[in-house]
Amino acid sequence: MSLEELIHGESLNIEYKEMIPNNSEKYTKTVVAFANTQGGKIIFGVADNTNEIVGVNNLEIYQMMDRIASAIYNSCEPTIVPQIEPYTLDSKSLIVVTVSPGMQRPYYLKSKGKVAGTYIRVGGTTRPANADKIKELELEGTNISWDELPCIGYAVTKEAIENLCNEINKRRKDIQIIRELSGNLPLVNETNLENWNLFTRKCDQMVASNAFALLTSEYIVWSKTQCALFKGTDRNLFLDKKEFTGPLYEQIDQAVNFVCRNIRLRAEIRGLLRHECYELPVDAIREMLVNAHCHRNYVDNSYIQVAVYDDRVEVTSPGGLYGGLTLDLALNGHSRLRNRILANLFSVMGLAESWGTGLKRIQTLAKEFGLPNPEFIATSDSFRVNLYRNSLEDEMRRSKTHNGNYSLIHGDSTEKNENKLEEISEKNEGSFANSSEVAHDQTNDNNIETNPDKTDLLNTTQKRIVSLLKVNSKLSAESLAEKLGLSSRSVEYNIKKIKDLGILVRRGSYKDGYWQVIF
Repeated sequence: MSLEELIHGESLNIEYKEMIPNNSEKYTKTVVAFANTQGGKIIFGVADNTNEIVGVNNLEIYQMMDRIASAIYNSCEPTIVPQIEPYTLDSKSLIVVTVSPGMQRPYYLKSKGKVAGTYIRVGGTTRPANADKIKELELEGTNISWDELPCIGYAVTKEAIENLCNEINKRRKDIQIIRELSGNLPLVNETNLENWNLFTRKCDQMVASNAFALLTSEYIVWSKTQCALFKGTDRNLFLDKKEFTGPLYEQIDQAVNFVCRNIRLRAEIRGLLRHECYELPVDAIREMLVNAHCHRNYVDNSYIQVAVYDDRVEVTSPGGLYGGLTLDLALNGHSRLRNRILANLFSVMGLAESWGTGLKRIQTLAKEFGLPNPEFIATSDSFRVNLYRNSLEDEMRRSKTHNGNYSLIHGDSTEKNENKLEEISEKNEGSFANSSEVAHDQTNDNNIETNPDKTDLLNTTQKRIVSLLKVNSKLSAESLAEKLGLSSRSVEYNIKKIKDLGILVRRGSYKDGYWQVIF
C-alpha cells in the first residue's frame, strides 16, 4: 500500500500525529498497542482530525527520527525496534514509524508497569488492556495455548478416556466410509490422547488439560453455545432460543441442527430425480461453528453465540484474530492456532482441516449456493461470520423459473419440514408417473411402507436412501448426497441410523463392496 493510500483516516493499523508531542507517552502507548495486536504505522505530519498533510520541519527531520527512536527504546518493555523512515508527499516531509506484531507479549510502558501500561488497538483508538487480555497476551508471549494448561480440579477418569476414544474412532470410521477408503484405521487409544497432550502424568497421577475437560464434559462453565432465532434482522424479538453445553463436538452438532430447524428447506425436481437441500450449505454452517470453538479465546468467559435472522445466520466467538494475524491473511489461508490441542483433535475427528482453509471454504460454499458473499468481522475481542440468506422473494422467483419443479418449504423444525416435503414430493413425483425410473423408485417406497415394524422409524430422507440403494446397491455416500441434495455428513448420519435399525448392512470392503437392504 502506497503512502498516499494511507492518508484516508485513522484505523486499526493507522494513527496520525500532526507533530511530535513533548510528552512521548502520547505516541509510545500506540507503539505498544500495535506490538500487542496486528502491528501498524504512526505517521507524523498529518492532522488526525482533518487528514490534512501539514508536514514536519524538513531541516530537523533526522533529529526528530532519533528522538522518536530513543523515546520508544527507553519507554517500552520488552524492547520494541520499529522501522522509522522519512517520506515526502505533496512537497511536505513526513515521518512514518512502522511497528510489527511482537512475539514477546505483553508489551507495556515501563513507567506504568504491566497492569496499567499494557495497551491494545480497538478500532482506530488505543485503549488499556483489561486483565483477561493481559493474561492472553502472556500466554502468547510464552507460546503456550490455553487449552494446554492443566485443568485444576478436573479428574481424568477411565470412563472419560474411553468415551472420547470411542467418539474419535466412530467419526474417523465415518470419514473412511464417506471417502470410500479401504483398510482398517488404527484405533485411537489412551496412549494417543496422552501423546496429544490431552493429559499428562505427574507422580503417577494423570493431570487433565483444559482441552480434555472441554472434550469430555461441561466442567468449564463458560464453554457454551447460545443459539437464538429472531424475527426480522435485529435482536429485538426472540422466536426461539436454546443453550447447549457438554463436549464441544456435541455442541457443534446441536447448534448445526438448531440452525437447520430454523431455515428454509428446498425440494427440487431435476430431470427425473428429486433433490432436497437446505437454503444454506450445511457444511458452511458447520465450518463456522468449528472455527468458532477452535479459535475462540477461552480466557474470556463469554459464550459462543449463533443467531438466525431473516437475512442471515450469524456466528460470534469471543476473541479477535490471534497472534497478530490480520483478516486479509486469514482469508488467504494463513492460520495462527489459539488452541493447538483442539485444532489437532478436530482435525483427527474430521471436523476441521489443518491448513487454514475454513474461511475460504465458507466463501466457496456460499458461492456454490448462489448466496451473497459472507461477511467476516474481526474486532479486538470477537470474531463474527455472517452467512447471508437469499430473500424469500428471490427464492420464490427461482421457483417460477423452474417451471413448477421447485418447491420451497419454511424451516420451522426438521419434523415439520419432512412432513411438508413428503407431501410436495408425492405431488411432484405424480407428474412423472410414466417414467420407469421414478416408477421403480416409488415402488421401492411402497415396499418400505409394507414393513412398519422397522421402517416406521425412518424419516423421509432415510426412506429415500433405502430406495436408492435398492436400485443401485453400490452407490457411495457422496453419490447419495448428490442425488438427495444433502451434505455428505447428513447422508453419513442417516446411514448410521438405518444400520442401527438392522435395515442396512455393508457387504465387502468400503471400496469394492455394496449395501444390502434387509427386510
